[in-house]
Order: sequence, then structure tokens, then C-alpha cells
Amino acid sequence: MPKSPQQPTRSLWRPLRTPIFRDLLLADIASDVGTFMQGVGAAWLMVSLGAGPMYVALIQTAATLPFFLFALPAGSVGDIVDRRRLILFTETWMVCVAIVLAVVTLTGTITPWLLLALTFALSAGDAFETPTWRAILPELVTKDDLPAASALNGIEFNIARAVGPALAGVLIAAAGVGITFMVNVVSFVGVIIVVARWKRSVHERSTPRESVGGATIAAIRYVRYSPTIRMLILRSGVVMFFASASFALLPTIAHQAGNGAIGYGVLLACFGAGAIGGAMLMQRARARWSTEAIGAMAVVVLGSGIVATGRVHTLGGLMVVLFVSGAGWLVFISLVSALVQNLAPDWVRARVLAIYMLASQGGLAAGSALWGSVAARAGVESALLWAGLGTIATSMLGFVARLPNITADVSPWNHWRVPAIAGAAAPELAQGPVLVTVEYRVDPQHVPSFLRAIHRLGRVRRRDGAFRWGIFRDVEQPEVYLEIFLVGSWGEHLRQHDRLTQADREPEESLRSYARGEPKVRHLIYGE
Repeated sequence: MPKSPQQPTRSLWRPLRTPIFRDLLLADIASDVGTFMQGVGAAWLMVSLGAGPMYVALIQTAATLPFFLFALPAGSVGDIVDRRRLILFTETWMVCVAIVLAVVTLTGTITPWLLLALTFALSAGDAFETPTWRAILPELVTKDDLPAASALNGIEFNIARAVGPALAGVLIAAAGVGITFMVNVVSFVGVIIVVARWKRSVHERSTPRESVGGATIAAIRYVRYSPTIRMLILRSGVVMFFASASFALLPTIAHQAGNGAIGYGVLLACFGAGAIGGAMLMQRARARWSTEAIGAMAVVVLGSGIVATGRVHTLGGLMVVLFVSGAGWLVFISLVSALVQNLAPDWVRARVLAIYMLASQGGLAAGSALWGSVAARAGVESALLWAGLGTIATSMLGFVARLPNITADVSPWNHWRVPAIAGAAAPELAQGPVLVTVEYRVDPQHVPSFLRAIHRLGRVRRRDGAFRWGIFRDVEQPEVYLEIFLVGSWGEHLRQHDRLTQADREPEESLRSYARGEPKVRHLIYGE
């Protein structure tokens, strides 16, 4: 496999040298442990209330539905408002809901429908926070440390997933569900304190603030015209679709192995331990192989583990298989997550991560339903066999959606001249779309190269705000080419200036090298 000399060996623990990242990670462990405890407590409480299987199943629905309803608008809000304040608001919201849940449980006034409503409200706060929480990671560590930081977040989550349910079971048995919910309330305190003390650098806006609707459209448009990000999101969704069989069918596998709930918990713990081992190995692997090679190996290991899960029928054997599967899972997720975070500029990062999260969660949800159906008809072993082979086959996506070794520089590159506005035209700027024209003069021998370059730049124009774009040649002056693009409003065009990145410098400078003289730019507003 090809080596990647651009990536020196970096310690997995290096991001912990940054105090704010270290403090947030430790606080998040406590918070996630509390979240997993709340999930177990809610399911057990629903059963204790004498509710039927439908109500018990609706607990999972109430916990997951907000991510599909709110993730994309939450990402838009996370890019519009101050991210630190948004996290404080959502954490405060969840604390208040958790307090209400604990109080009504301890006083015996809880009902199945009230439990569902409060579970939904808690998950809604988490859904609104998650895109923003992920978007701040590049603000906490350097670009080179981002893969390790992403892996550490994965380790933290898997530790919480292993500890939280087990701790909840012990506490419920000893003190009851209400006390378990109170522990969840306390688990939010650390995150609130750390975020409140965080002195985040706030960049002053020089452009009009976006609306939530406009920001959401801008996010979809950005992903559509960003081929690398689009392929990463697609690849992640496809891998999650096949790999979801491991999570969906693991309880059945544990039951068939005759180990019950304890065996299921042990297998989840082994999966989490494997994720920790995978994170440690990933840093060494990045110094030797390309990102694509590591990602491909990870999904092959994960797929092989899924196949083996259906073939091994002893607890000891399944523990080994789940350990290996956890390593493959964590390596792939960490690599793709870090790449998406690095490739999305700050102005759209939370929104892009929300779309990435939707694709991943959608793949998990759809895959779980499909593989559960296949298992019901053809057997668990057959379902895991085909799911594992499908996971292995996704490694072939590297031929069309390769994981990049080096990410683009997405720091701002605002070099466009803001046009002088005539006084009479100023009130009309908000009335309709803006037409921008750029006139180039191109010598005949440079025309093919110019056209290739202008179409690359056209994708940037569309990505950053243009809803129409085209290049035209003057029939009377063959050397004159006119680039035109339409933007929804004057404010949106001003935002285009701020959305250019250093990575856009190369295509624009390449284009200008094929043109003669300085391009002539005109801005026209809609006139009635």
C-alpha cells in the first residue's frame, strides 16, 4: 500500500495538551455516561409503568426522531449564532428537562406519554447541540491534531457506552430510576462550567446575518458543489448502511449464545475496548500508509468481523470478534469525521456536519430495518454474512470516492473588491436578485485551457451562492468571453466575498493566467 510521507507520527494523546480540549473531553465523558444512564432508566421505567411493547419501542423513537427533524436547521443555527452561547443554551435546556423528569419520577406523577414527551425534549436539545459541538472541534486543536482529537472523542463515547448502562443497572437496582435520573442532571454540570469559562474568539461579521432558511439552502448547495465532501458523506452513509447489522442483531446474537443481558453488556464493552485499541493503532498507521489505505483496511476488518459475528457461537469467540470490529469501526469513523471537519470552512461547518450526521444516522436506521427483516426471513447468520460482505465491498468506493491525504486550506481569502454603490440604487438592493458579469479577453491558443478553468471556477460560484451560472462568447468579438451568475440578494453576494477560501486561489489564478488584462466586473440589480 502507498505510503504517505506527508503525515508524520503524532501521539494519540497530543490534543490533551490543549487545556480547553482536555477539560471538555473529561466533562463530556461524565455527560455521556449520564445520557446512557437516562436511556436505560427511561426504558426500564416504561416497563415498570406497565406499558405495552409499543410504548417501550416508542422510547427509542422519541430519542432518535429529533435528530432527523432538527439536525439540519440546528446546523444552520450553529453557523449563524455564537456557538459557545448555543451550547450553553442547549445544555441549560437539557438540565431543565432532566430535572422535570427526575422530579415527576420521584413524586410518582410520571405517565407513559409524559415520559415519551420528556425523552423527546431531552433528545431535541442533544440534536440541536450535536452539529455545533462537532463544529467547534477545529477551534480547539490544530489541523494536524484533528484526527487524534476525533479519535479521542470516539474513545470517550465508547467508554461512556460501556460504563453508562452498567452503572444505570446497578443504581436502578439499589436506589430506583428517579435517583438515576438525578445523576443525569448532575452529569451536565461539568460541561456547562467548562463552556461558560471558555474564552472563545468571536469573529465580527462584515456581512448581513443569514436567515435559518437561507442558511439551510446554502448548506445543501455547498455540499452539492463540493465533490470531495459529497463523496465522503455518501461513502459514510453506505458503510453505515451495511455495518448497521452488527448493532441491530447483536442482542439476538448474545441471546442465542445463551449469555443473556450480561453477555450483551460484555460484548458491548469489548466493542468499546476495540475502538480504543483502533484509535491507538490509527496514529501509527497514518505515518506509514495513505488515508485511503487505512480507511479501506478498516472497513475490510469491520466487514470481516460482521461475517464472523454470525459464525461464532461462544462468548469468548464473540468477545474477540467484537473487539476487532470495534477497532475497524472507530478508525473509519474517525478518519471520515476529521476529513469532513477539515474540508468545511468555518462559515458552513456546523451545517455540513449536520448533513454528514443525517447521512450516517440515516444509513444506520435504514440498514437496521433491512437487516432485521433479512434476519427474520433468512436467519441471523445469513443477514450478517451479506451485511459483512457488503461492508467489505464498500472498500471499492475508494476508486470513485478516495479519502484525501491532504485537506484543502479553507481559511478565508477575501480579495474581491466590494463595488461602490450609487446612492439612488442603495434602497433597491434588497428588492431582487443580483446579476454579476465578468468580462475576459482570451487569446485563441488559450481558449481550451481557459474554458476548463472557468468551469472549475463556476462550481465555486455555485457553491458559494450563485443559483445560475454560465459562460458566453461574444459573436462580434470572438476573444471576449462573458461569465455571468445570479445571486439571490445583495446580502448573499456580499457573503460570497467572505466564503472564498485559500483553496480557491489556485483555480482563480489559473483562470486569470489564460486571460489578457484585468477582467471587467459589473454588478446589476433587478429593475422594474
